[in-house]
Amino acid sequence: MGSIPSNSETPALKTNPRFIFFTDFDGTVTTADSNDFMTDTLGFGAERRIALNKDVLHGRMHFRDSFVEMLDSITTPFPECLDILLKKITLDPGFKEFYDWAQANNVPIVILSGGMEPVIRALLDTLLGPGWDIQIVSNNVAAREGKDITEKGGWKITFHDDSIHGHDKSIEIRKYSSLPNRPTMFYAGDGVSDLSAAKETDLLFAKADKDLVTWCENENVPFVTFRDWTSILQTCKEIYAGSLSVKDAARGRI
Repeated sequence: MGSIPSNSETPALKTNPRFIFFTDFDGTVTTADSNDFMTDTLGFGAERRIALNKDVLHGRMHFRDSFVEMLDSITTPFPECLDILLKKITLDPGFKEFYDWAQANNVPIVILSGGMEPVIRALLDTLLGPGWDIQIVSNNVAAREGKDITEKGGWKITFHDDSIHGHDKSIEIRKYSSLPNRPTMFYAGDGVSDLSAAKETDLLFAKADKDLVTWCENENVPFVTFRDWTSILQTCKEIYAGSLSVKDAARGRI
């Protein structure tokens, strides 16, 4: 592959990689989804959240609208939410090894998240340690009018774009997929926030027993399941070495 110049729109090309790994964060890099956890324990609860997810999955509701409803049900001050999440959310058991391999082999990792950047950064600081090198493209958090995020009911989500997803992950991926002689691209995800990215890369890793697998099967989107990042690492190593093609890797449920 020839050298493709990077710019502010395509920072993952800076080191002229052969591969780029895009990934969801909550419930994919972590074992549990921080937004689901807050909704279930601090907001309106799991039953309503699961019902909203099903509405999104079956096209009855947009993810953006369901997510606002979820997070609006949480009135706990934002710093308290962060403190709770830092105690409860853990890293997928295979992700640190995958991160180290990616760093050593010039495979940039780009987090595309429907969650909030301050949460992601705080969790990575704790779970990976300071100095981690991962690009984050996500939604954010802001104070409600006349309030402060440290107050009860004082914060809200601010979306990355105006799409029905709140963050249309395909926008970032297409900056790369539209280029000639581009790197091979991967994506890993688990749920309804990943629908906008599912068709956009060369190989999709979908977390086993989660909503994204159901959607892929209904939409005939090629994928391979994973339970943790140890299997993602093994597959990527084989593709990197040339002993496995991305087409052959998309084996569906395994």
